[in-house]
Amino acid sequence: MTTYSLSIHADYRCRHSGVCCSADWDVPVELPIYRTLTDALAAGTLRVSPDADGGSAAFITEPDFPADAAATLERTHVGACVFFEHGSRLCVVHRDMGERALPATCRHFPRIAVCDARGTFIALSHFCPTAASMLFRDDVPLAIVREPPAFPPAEYEWLLVDKDAWPPLLHPRMLMDLDGYSAWERHMVARCRDVTRSPESVVATLARDARLMRAWRPGGRSLAERALALPGTVVEDPAHATLATSLKRYGEVLAAIPDELQSPREEQDLNVAFSQLVRPVWDEFRAPLNRYLAAKAFATWTAYQGRGLATIVRGLEAALALVRVEAARECRAADRRLDAGSLLEAFRSADYLLNHLATGEALAALWSSAEGLVGSLDS
Repeated sequence: MTTYSLSIHADYRCRHSGVCCSADWDVPVELPIYRTLTDALAAGTLRVSPDADGGSAAFITEPDFPADAAATLERTHVGACVFFEHGSRLCVVHRDMGERALPATCRHFPRIAVCDARGTFIALSHFCPTAASMLFRDDVPLAIVREPPAFPPAEYEWLLVDKDAWPPLLHPRMLMDLDGYSAWERHMVARCRDVTRSPESVVATLARDARLMRAWRPGGRSLAERALALPGTVVEDPAHATLATSLKRYGEVLAAIPDELQSPREEQDLNVAFSQLVRPVWDEFRAPLNRYLAAKAFATWTAYQGRGLATIVRGLEAALALVRVEAARECRAADRRLDAGSLLEAFRSADYLLNHLATGEALAALWSSAEGLVGSLDS
């Protein structure tokens, strides 16, 4: 199927930061891959990293793994995969046996895809430092591109939507059509292209646009035409002065994290750090912040898991809120004003929560509350 990505991600290539290999994650190993790797270990053609603890096993095997997993990769005492070499920052399996020998999780990270009747739409998790750094580039105009060189047709880990499944919802009582949703998706990305506008203004404008889209009724112009006819004006919204609203959205995301993945998160003095260290320079980072919003609007699972366009916009609001909170956390720890490095880390932390800890269904259910707050168009 045809693949699509954002232009800023279209030439993505791993730069071997090693973050994904040392994140202390459970990485399932499919049975065919497990057999290939255990045979190679037995034959001596594959060895664990010399950084691994002495005598470390390569795998953890348990009787209650999911049916499609035979084991998980073992980790060292510092949480790194036993096949990760810190010196070279390379995966031993990838280096010695090739990409096909990797578990699916390793092959696909940081790709996050939606596959529906239109094609395969591939976003990236900005927990990957390389992906996060691409939000700061200004050498390509922001757009959705077809057949990006970094993502050829393949079986990506995705939200797979059956060809006979319902399309995304316009609002809880009306479905869209795929042409109409594609037009809305392009519209969201186009709103984010204007880096002279604050990210808050982008979200506020998309909230207004979602209300206008919701007022559509069958019988006249198509939904795609409705999206193309949305006003060019912008709803100006200043940058937030405090973290009050952001912490509320942050709490919603934390509520969508399973209990076993919860951990304490210190919020003391975050508001002070935001007002003193983040807010004074926040407007200087409109470009990467707006590109981050585009990356959350494109290929979003919320379109299929949520209850309408207002749900998607609430998700964008939440993503931006997480960046504010995590930026304050970074600046509080470093005791200095926000800069590109600390903002990159804030993007990484926000996506770690959104993409790797919280569950998409739980997030969509929480964000869908926005559908009941939209105007009087349903009267």
